[in-house]
Amino acid sequence: MVPPPPHGNVTLVAALATGWLTWRTAMERALYGEGGFYRRGERPAEHFRTSVHASPRFAAAIARLLIDVDTALGHPDRLDLVDIGAGSGRLLGNIMASLPSGITSRLAPTAVEIAPRPSDIPASVTWRADLPDRITGLAVANEWLDNIPLDVAEHTPDGVRTVLVDPSSGIERLGAEPSAEDRAWLDRWWPLREPGDRAEIGHPRCAAWAAVIGRLDRGLAIAVDYSHARDSRPPYGTLTGYRDGATVPAVPDGSCDVTAHVALDACTTAGERAGATSTLLTTQCAALRALGLSGARPTLAMAHTDPRGYVAALCRAGEDAELTDPSGLGGFGWLTQTVGIPLPPPLSRPPTS
Repeated sequence: MVPPPPHGNVTLVAALATGWLTWRTAMERALYGEGGFYRRGERPAEHFRTSVHASPRFAAAIARLLIDVDTALGHPDRLDLVDIGAGSGRLLGNIMASLPSGITSRLAPTAVEIAPRPSDIPASVTWRADLPDRITGLAVANEWLDNIPLDVAEHTPDGVRTVLVDPSSGIERLGAEPSAEDRAWLDRWWPLREPGDRAEIGHPRCAAWAAVIGRLDRGLAIAVDYSHARDSRPPYGTLTGYRDGATVPAVPDGSCDVTAHVALDACTTAGERAGATSTLLTTQCAALRALGLSGARPTLAMAHTDPRGYVAALCRAGEDAELTDPSGLGGFGWLTQTVGIPLPPPLSRPPTS
């Protein structure tokens, strides 16, 4: 994962003096601080199932997009492939394995990740803790934005208040009114109407995504994540903890992953302001189907004429079905934005589920 920029030393010092922290500060420390969950090299696959580990066909679909991007760019001498929040590097490796030699000879693969570099990563991969300054090619942020720390607000009888948390127990209390920046984001993207309603204030995710788009000289960026839209925000928020394959209370003590769904519609606008020239916001189910993952089962006749081929096709169909299941991985949001090139042909017309 990639640590966010610091956001306010005065707030942090005041919070440490009382023992109560804002959720954003608590998440930063728990996930990316010294000894934090991702700083010490925890791998997402050890704690929750991701598309990357469900099937290499996920990476193959992204490789198809990279081939289209390469064509749109005119086959540049250097083609960037940047995996943001690379974890173990498996997605990057699987994408590279799915590419033709005509691209791999020009490919500049980069893993953006604060955890230590695994020993099995190819020497051709640049491993770094921060985003590259410039990108010409493809940037992929798979389940990255949901780990960008953010604050939580609650509507009370006395107005909207920031929620504070005890990082050792997860117990909460109400704090001060949100800042002007927080209120502006809430008013536009997640208005709170009734006492008890809660919101996760997503402008840090918008800023993180805008930083990706701002580094695209020409190319395409994809964000894939748990998401929701303005007209269907969950009234009590989505803060969740994950540890050892199970959901656990979101206690920001460094013992578990702490995550919250992403307002990808707000990130879309942030990306457009940062220079995106075309956009598609859809679901993983729709995007992967447009990229050829149909999930169609082979005919029974094939079992008699080509038994091995039948088994392989059946496996592919099962993997496609998991990746495109609307109630599971297929329900993830896919935000695709380009700078200087059109959307690739498979996504140029918004696919439907």
